[in-house]
Amino acid sequence: MTGENPSGPRRLRLLATFLAGRAVDIAELRQGEPSYTDGHVIFIPAGLSDAEQRREVLVQSALLGAGSLDPRWVKPLRGRPTQARRYLALEGNRVLAELAQRLPLAAALGLETDPRTVSAEDSLAMAKGKTKIAEPPSWFGTVKPAKLVAADPGPGARARDSDLRLEFDPTDIPDADDEAEDEQEGAEDPAESKILKLFENPFSSGKSVMDFLRNTMGGSRSAGDGPGGAEAPIRAIRRVGKVGPNARPLPSRIQFTGDDKPGAAAGIGGALHPEWDVFNGRYKPDWCRVIDFPLTVSADISAARVAEDDVLRRRLARVGLGPKVLRGRTDGDELDIEALIDLFVDLRSGFSRPEHVYLERRKLARNLGVLILIDASGSATDTDSDGLAVHEHQRRAASTLAATLEELGDRVAVYAFRSEGRHSVQLPAIKTFGQRFGAIGRARLNQLEPSGYTRLGAGIRGAGEILKRDAGTENRLLLVLSDGFPYDDGYEGRYAEADANKALVELREDGVACLCLSIGSGTAPDALERVFGSAGCAGAETLAELSPRMDELFMSSLAELSAPKPAR
Repeated sequence: MTGENPSGPRRLRLLATFLAGRAVDIAELRQGEPSYTDGHVIFIPAGLSDAEQRREVLVQSALLGAGSLDPRWVKPLRGRPTQARRYLALEGNRVLAELAQRLPLAAALGLETDPRTVSAEDSLAMAKGKTKIAEPPSWFGTVKPAKLVAADPGPGARARDSDLRLEFDPTDIPDADDEAEDEQEGAEDPAESKILKLFENPFSSGKSVMDFLRNTMGGSRSAGDGPGGAEAPIRAIRRVGKVGPNARPLPSRIQFTGDDKPGAAAGIGGALHPEWDVFNGRYKPDWCRVIDFPLTVSADISAARVAEDDVLRRRLARVGLGPKVLRGRTDGDELDIEALIDLFVDLRSGFSRPEHVYLERRKLARNLGVLILIDASGSATDTDSDGLAVHEHQRRAASTLAATLEELGDRVAVYAFRSEGRHSVQLPAIKTFGQRFGAIGRARLNQLEPSGYTRLGAGIRGAGEILKRDAGTENRLLLVLSDGFPYDDGYEGRYAEADANKALVELREDGVACLCLSIGSGTAPDALERVFGSAGCAGAETLAELSPRMDELFMSSLAELSAPKPAR
């Protein structure tokens, strides 16, 4: 850029953006001030050498990339500078130690102590305790929780639950003050909302925003009353999907079908699928009608939080399905020409560095599409020993799995299934492959209520067609959350089990892997295996019990696709 100092700190923006996993800018502070970040800009003191600048940017961007500065972790540190320094010492050391395993630049920092914690949650708990913790090095900078919590995450960030319910007080929006928080413990949390920024209007006056929304969304005036535009005075407010010049308004009313039945949006007649008759050894053609339709939610959105499962995330992160080239390795399959050129230039200029000049090909690329299919039949209302319904176990598991897989970069869809006879097998869509699992998707899942019966084979065939059509990935997995007990009118016992098993065999022959998880149902393992096969099912009281071996379950199910297939 013209006029920009090539040796200034902004040259490190590419490094910071890479480590943080988001667009990050660099700015200078007055000399002597500690470095910090507000989530969008990393501030470093003036007067540092190039190596010192790079070191301080590395620490702050690595903390961002590891999620250590997420508001849920730093919010409890507001007004508590001592705890914030203890947290920074623990998290900085942990994050840099993990980064040093894959980035020589971090390894060159030469940390003297091993990490004492394994996650940000552990670091926060220890920082709030009485354990003795050494002061962080000065080049770690500092953490300013108020700036991280109050900073506007931007239109692409995840909305908070209070934003979606529009819970804010437009007359009381305190500003965060870092100097004040250092003097006063337990400062109040800022009430500023991202959604509130969308409502700022210089013409707004006495009438409150909530009154306006109550009138426009609650139907105090019927459609057609008054002239066009009478409902939208000059201070009118519209909700939008994103900010900026190309913002488009969201629908003013979101309705929820109380019985979850498909309406006009369900399409014409659904799709017809066969059913396997084990007693006669033949298919019944066009026997079941499967209807998929979008599940709608009420205007009073109640989006359940997603339970964090660090073990599940680490295990699923190991699922590598395709070759990925790793550059600049100490050893590998072949020479890295670019790394050789860089090494030659460095040696000629008098700079010595490790000879990382090889390419290595490892199975790290994912290229995975997963459709999570939830059993929403009446049998899911059964409860466990603690009184928690099987449906609630499945709903929580689906939420955690969908959020984790989406975060890892996989293509994910979430559907439910239930039936009312062979002419009505319903697949309400909670999240399609083209949508993100945000607050609306979580609200749909939270408002899903079990009813009807379990024509499992038809549900699997219908979900499999959606997966094959919309996943858009080379590797595809159907993940069924069910008690594995199929039952419907004329559909039970050996007949139902054989049909469900046949549907899974069909999908595997078409290149779709299948896995069933029975969460909280207590179904006998032999009953699950009769339907899903020994390598394609697992049961436990909670998802957390299965998390340590989730990578094995995924890979064993996907490995079945490479086994020899009999002629159909």
